[in-house]
This record gives sequence, structure tokens and C-alpha cells, in this order.
Amino acid sequence: MTTVVEGAGDHCCEYMTGGVVIVLGRCGVNFGAGMTGGFSYVLDYDRDFVDLYNHDLIDIHRIKPESMEAQRHHLKSFIELHVSCTGSEWGREILDDFRSFLPKFWVVKPKAAELGSLIDSLRQAA
Repeated sequence: MTTVVEGAGDHCCEYMTGGVVIVLGRCGVNFGAGMTGGFSYVLDYDRDFVDLYNHDLIDIHRIKPESMEAQRHHLKSFIELHVSCTGSEWGREILDDFRSFLPKFWVVKPKAAELGSLIDSLRQAA
């Protein structure tokens, strides 16, 4: 399951066990508490996400185009689907300047998960 939201409150992805959550806006504190599976993409537009996520249970990584091409394509394809299904102006703005927005995204994963295998594990579950 994949969910795209344009903002979230406190405790987003709490006890998440699988799937993908894409947050295209602000989120509250304690992001990812109890997260044991799946992963998220979070747009850190205001550069404050490092103060909002649960440091004990999850790791965050910037998407690097040279080494994370699969994540870049995965993220962009779901934003495109979100815009297509909802007509989201914010999603369209992100897509229109994706090169500038990409460095502002974090990949969020449980500490126990391997970064390189996140998308592969989704394909196997499908």
C-alpha cells in the first residue's frame, strides 16, 4: 500500500509495518515511532525534520541521484500518480521543479532495514 499526503500531524507512521508513505508537507513530532517495516519519503521543505523524527527507531537518508536512482524514480512516479488522481497544485509544483525539490526529501526507514533493499522488498510483497 502507498499513501501520499500533503501534511501530517504528530506520530505519523507510528507502528508502521509495511508499505510506503509519502509526505509532501509538514509533519509533527515523533515521526516513525514504532516503525518496523515499510519506508517513507518526507519533504523537508523547512529543514526541521531532524528535530521531528524518532531518533531511536528510524534512520533518515537524503536521496542522492548518483546512488539512489531507484528511489528517485519511485518517488517521482507516485507524486505523478498523486497529481493525476487529485489535481494537486502542490504536487504539480514539486514535479515542475523536481530537480530542486529532490535534495529536500528524506528516505525514512526502520533502523533494521537495509536502504538498498527497500524497493525490492515492496516488489516481492506485491
